[in-house]
Amino acid sequence: MAKFTYEAVTESGSKVKGNVEAESIEEARQLIAAKGYIPSRVSKGGGGGPGALTALDAKLGGVKVPELILFTKQFRTLFNAGLSIVNLLEVLEQQTTNKVLQAAVIEIQQDIKSGLSIYNAFRKHPRIFSVLYCSMLRAGEISGTLPDVLERLIYIIEHDYKIKKQIRSALIYPIIVLVALIGAFFFLLLGVIPTFVTIFEKADIDLPFPTKVCIALHKGITEYWMYLLGITVVVAVALIFYLRTDQGKMSKAKFILRMPLIGKVVQKGAMARFASIFSLLQSSGVSILETVGILADTIGNVAISSEFHNLRDKLQEGLGIAAPLRKSQYFTPMVINMIAIGEETGELDNMMREVAKHYDFEVEYAVQKMTEMIGPLLMGLLAAMVGFFAMAIFFPIFDLTKLVN
Repeated sequence: MAKFTYEAVTESGSKVKGNVEAESIEEARQLIAAKGYIPSRVSKGGGGGPGALTALDAKLGGVKVPELILFTKQFRTLFNAGLSIVNLLEVLEQQTTNKVLQAAVIEIQQDIKSGLSIYNAFRKHPRIFSVLYCSMLRAGEISGTLPDVLERLIYIIEHDYKIKKQIRSALIYPIIVLVALIGAFFFLLLGVIPTFVTIFEKADIDLPFPTKVCIALHKGITEYWMYLLGITVVVAVALIFYLRTDQGKMSKAKFILRMPLIGKVVQKGAMARFASIFSLLQSSGVSILETVGILADTIGNVAISSEFHNLRDKLQEGLGIAAPLRKSQYFTPMVINMIAIGEETGELDNMMREVAKHYDFEVEYAVQKMTEMIGPLLMGLLAAMVGFFAMAIFFPIFDLTKLVN
């Protein structure tokens, strides 16, 4: 057990110093973090340097949302503590355990030292920091309200992450059941049906339709599986390439919005995201035109995003926001009416904040309703499949029994 000396920043922004006993630098850092501190320097026995903070076991790859949230929270806390941007980034470099994020922070630090603004330094890393993220930093940098902007940014990232987790959690059960259904279908078709195929074909009986379908499917799969596999691969590859095109992305987005149950959840989630981002950007001093441009890149659905491009043209003509949106396919009447009220009263950001709260609740309710409805639907599919195979097998057996008697 070794002794480590540290300097850290509390959540309130004050600086503290102290000592901890730990087996390693990494364990010391974890113990300091457990106290609610953000360590800015950790050294063994009073020696060493900031480089000792580097986590050797960090995973290579992309930056996960929780890591980005933690990074932004630490950024805000250190900025509130009065650290300069360069010193702040040095601490974040030491604190960051994700190698990709750490490399980006090092580059950002060098760019800022060379004279680039925070916005321009961050936007050089679009795979980590989204258009929204960089635009919010720019708004805070220009208006001098960076801590407030970072607070709002943390909210929107956490909000989006929460909604996506809810939707993913709701879809896990249906996906598992569908995979089980497909597995059971092929097991019955390839494992059970062959046992009866020979008997049914030799018997001089008129086979029922379900049995004929099962026999045809069995023969098709067993005799032509190579052709079927080839066609499936070709179609899958063609579909992947098509979905990467602009037209393919648009078709996919529209298809998702038209899907029963899921479409409503996606639409309401997009409305919640739109209202949240809109209110945050407006209260941060971003212009309407720039806000609409940012929303077009961050709304999360190509079909809905495309309507922002038309909206931007109308705004330049001086038509406002509500009037062009009334012709929209995907914006709900409530959103449009609240925008109209906000434009008339000059309280657009407050109106959008209320819309965001409403649709947050709507999304949670829609996800819950979707989960409740998918269960019976899947049970119905299971019952239909079992009934189909039961008819295919037992109807001919009953006919054979009659012949024997």
